[in-house]
Amino acid sequence: MNNYLIPANSKKSQLILGFFTGIDLILFSSGVGLTLILLLTIQSANLGVMLLILSPALITSFLVMPIPYYHNVLQFIVNIYTYFSERKRFYWKGWCYDGKDY
Repeated sequence: MNNYLIPANSKKSQLILGFFTGIDLILFSSGVGLTLILLLTIQSANLGVMLLILSPALITSFLVMPIPYYHNVLQFIVNIYTYFSERKRFYWKGWCYDGKDY
């Protein structure tokens, strides 16, 4: 018979802290490291500059954040990017379109 039951959380045990892969931690640590270097080198009290300095850590945190339904969220992000980056063509036929292109 050899019917094996695989528990639902079997993949979680292969992750670091149950959430992250090694690449996730490398990406996050590089973003935080770059932010720390920028914080130590650039001395500014301007809010815009501070947000720019903190952006590597914020972006990498967003990229490695464990999100439920990952594929749905990824597809949503791709749709947003596609919407804002591609040229939009709107075909308005109107409510009385008779099938002829004039």
